[in-house]
Amino acid sequence: MNREDLIILFDDIISENPNFERKGKTMPYTSANGHMFSQVNKDAELGIRLSPEDTKVFDEAFGAQPFLSYGATMREYVLIPQKLLENPPLLGSYLQKGYEYVMSLPPK
Repeated sequence: MNREDLIILFDDIISENPNFERKGKTMPYTSANGHMFSQVNKDAELGIRLSPEDTKVFDEAFGAQPFLSYGATMREYVLIPQKLLENPPLLGSYLQKGYEYVMSLPPK
């Protein structure tokens, strides 16, 4: 999926959930409670920050791969595979899990 199509998909999923607000003009992301929980990087990849428990479930379903942004591995993020990008409702549920995780952290 090219970056433009990924951003359209990202925006569509975000618009369906009142907990999410898209931020960033050139590097789209979501954040809550002072913590970022998703990002589209310059390489047309989507990463979602998940709790250790949700990362384990994600790994069993999709094989958790690290998510890189500007060459750095984003701690607690998983790279969203193409298979999941093709299932917007499930992808939206993982974004919700990311939101719930950062809301459980102390605010920044």
